[in-house]
Amino acid sequence: MCRKEWPVQTSLKRDVQFVGIGLHSGRPARMTLKPATAGSGVRFCRVDVTDRDPFIPARFDLVSDTQLNTRLTNAGHVSVSTVEHLMAAIAGTGLHNVLVEIDGPEVPIMDGSARRFVHDILMAGLVTTRAPLRAWKVDREITFEDGGASATLRPSDAFTIDFEIDFSDPAIGRQARRLDMANGAFLRELADCRTFCRRAEVDYMQAHGLALGGSLDNAVVVDGAEVLNPGGFRRTDECVRHKMLDALGDLALAGAPVLGAYEGRRAGHGVTNRLLRKAFATPGALRLVEVTPEIAARLPGSGLLPADLAAVG
Repeated sequence: MCRKEWPVQTSLKRDVQFVGIGLHSGRPARMTLKPATAGSGVRFCRVDVTDRDPFIPARFDLVSDTQLNTRLTNAGHVSVSTVEHLMAAIAGTGLHNVLVEIDGPEVPIMDGSARRFVHDILMAGLVTTRAPLRAWKVDREITFEDGGASATLRPSDAFTIDFEIDFSDPAIGRQARRLDMANGAFLRELADCRTFCRRAEVDYMQAHGLALGGSLDNAVVVDGAEVLNPGGFRRTDECVRHKMLDALGDLALAGAPVLGAYEGRRAGHGVTNRLLRKAFATPGALRLVEVTPEIAARLPGSGLLPADLAAVG
């Protein structure tokens, strides 16, 4: 095959703007995704910060907090939180280089899923660069366990996510799903699935300065066997699907697509982040490879069709 036909890095054709509220801070947020040069990756820029370095690379080793969201913090103690849904949308659409300008400390939550982010990225369109695309190939099985939660990366020729959750609330219960993430699966199966919590947790979180911007418009709230949102769940297993969405967003902080099988058991942001840290600290666990057409076909942003946009319309 001619070398020029090999997959290359992408960026946006034009700016994409989002306005909303931070789920945990409750603060209004304005965010703009901008085209970026090849090799720059995903970077956040706090445009409201003028006295320190405002740039925060989207990297796993800059994760500073994983309590109910993923927060990134740079060396100057400038941070941006709740990045996981946006990162999932970036990975799920095959976007590799983007500058995210934001005027506050938290990404807007929108409807609690990645649907709006995905839709507007695809509507803006992507452009290719001349830089080759690389991926982290999992060569050695790595597991991180914390109490009853665990996450594993295994060698695989495809990128798959296998997740299981188990809640005492009958509205959620035990849910499990496995997905091969190629050919638009993220758009069709995960992008519209919202964050969720229990009614009993809401008062506790708000008393501790979290979920100040939460509402039934941006989160699913369950109370025992009851779903408090009008219309209920979007999918019968929306909760485990949202956990898979979160996992994709947290894995995207590896800085390049991951080619391997991820398995999560009651895992959250902290477990997935510590899995990545362990993988990068383990000799021989990950290998950076140039993405061939065959590898590209197995990654989340591959094979997107115009009809897939309807799933996030």
